[in-house]
Amino acid sequence: MSDVQAGTNRVAIQAATGQTYGKATQQMNAQRAVPMGAPPTEIQRPVPGTLGSLTRPTERPMEPITAGAPFGAGPSPVGAGIPQPSGDSALEELRMIFQMFPNSDLADLIDSYSRDGL
Repeated sequence: MSDVQAGTNRVAIQAATGQTYGKATQQMNAQRAVPMGAPPTEIQRPVPGTLGSLTRPTERPMEPITAGAPFGAGPSPVGAGIPQPSGDSALEELRMIFQMFPNSDLADLIDSYSRDGL
């Protein structure tokens, strides 16, 4: 259970003033249905030079340098817990670009890629 669900980190229900009739009630009802949490706090970043020397010995001497890479010794990206893209990300990217900038050349490229692959 999250802090918001438990009621320990909620923001008070409030509505903006000057709205048209009924909008403030809608806004407050929406906040009751999905309570807002407190705004995020600023992340504390390490001060340069406090993490140790860049040339210090490794903290994982038994782990291959290629651990998490799709090649070499060590676990694969999936085994290392690195999230993998789903589906064909290049085709999805092309489709999003086409939605923003439709043209016949891009449509032909998407059609060809869908039909024949790379």
